[in-house]
Amino acid sequence: MSVPLDDDRLLHDASDDDYRILLVEDDGGDALLVREMLADTGLRHTLLWATTLADALKLLRGGRTDCVLLDLNLPDASGLPFMRAVQAADPDAAIIVLTGMAEFGSGVPAMANGAQDYLVKGQVDADMLQRALRYAVNRKHAERANAELIEKRVRAEENVRLERGLLPAPLLTSSAVTATTRYLPSREQALLGGDFLDIVETADGIVHAIIGDVCGHGPDEAALGVCLRIAWRTLVLAGHRDVELLDLLEQVLVAERSRPEVFATCATISIDLAAASATLFLAGHHEPLLMTAEKAEPVSARHGAALGLAPGQRIWHPSVIDLADANALLLYTDGLIEGHDGPGRRRLGEAGLVDIIATAPALAASPFLDHLITVVRTLDAGRHADDIAMLHIAWDHAVQRGGAGNGPVRAAGASHRRTAGASIEHRVRSGGRP
Repeated sequence: MSVPLDDDRLLHDASDDDYRILLVEDDGGDALLVREMLADTGLRHTLLWATTLADALKLLRGGRTDCVLLDLNLPDASGLPFMRAVQAADPDAAIIVLTGMAEFGSGVPAMANGAQDYLVKGQVDADMLQRALRYAVNRKHAERANAELIEKRVRAEENVRLERGLLPAPLLTSSAVTATTRYLPSREQALLGGDFLDIVETADGIVHAIIGDVCGHGPDEAALGVCLRIAWRTLVLAGHRDVELLDLLEQVLVAERSRPEVFATCATISIDLAAASATLFLAGHHEPLLMTAEKAEPVSARHGAALGLAPGQRIWHPSVIDLADANALLLYTDGLIEGHDGPGRRRLGEAGLVDIIATAPALAASPFLDHLITVVRTLDAGRHADDIAMLHIAWDHAVQRGGAGNGPVRAAGASHRRTAGASIEHRVRSGGRP
């Protein structure tokens, strides 16, 4: 059984600076020598003693252990499998193997398999033991920190790959249409969420786009977002449209989701510039903003069920949008509008976003999206954590008709912004919209 080296197991009162040491040794005489040498080291420590593997595992699982002094030959266990069992019980504990003269050669293989050091019984004094303990514990801390660094690096690389999947290159052939995208995780070094978007132009000249949001955050949600994005592009290029397209996308979600309660919202749109119209489907998602030379406003559209909430029910409805006077559409996920509108409790909402656009300077699409994100995050001041995905689709009717065009397409006209009322700078300084 496991027993203390004195009546109450503890040689000194434990503190945060103590070394918590477990001696696994079946020979009482050797255990006493270790106890005396530890006392001579001057190290503040707590020492526990186990004589069998079973008792050692109980102690390792019962609390923090900084270092294990391990004899590899016990009545119930021996050799490297014994050491691996100790490592599995407490991966954070440093291990110093204690060998006899007859097993001198066992120390090197033990270090090759994860031990931090080895000592030969009968050739150890207090100074050597102190140095070995400090070195082993510090080396284990360094190994653990390096492992965490590698894990973070691998996760960052995985996130980059996932982000490339969530934000693909637009597949557009017409010079009349441009697409600008943004994707921002909720906070630095956060896991990617499930926001996704895509845009493709098919051979008939129709421009198809999607933006969506898988509920939750993390690698499973991000992977599902990538899966839905790739499935959508594949299905569109294969000729699937409208309710049939959403039904197939929902089948993919149901098959791939990690939990039955996972769902996704999305908005899909098919833009026919020749007819100056678009067909929109909303599956639990909010309306995109239609942008003209004078204003930006939500489109009027029917809502349907989010994907995965009512599988097989096909509760989605088409809405036709007139694009004759418009020059752009802005599709976005709810992270853009669910933040706060200044120091108070009021949320920004769709109306707040429209106001920000109305007072924005005249910018091309890319700096325009950056401006929106900057203002939204300034107003929220870090209180709401959610991903933001944005897809800005702009077009030039003159180019579509074969004319020379009107130069660069702005995010929205400047005249409405000059007369829209209080400036966004006032809102940021005073804490929200009046």
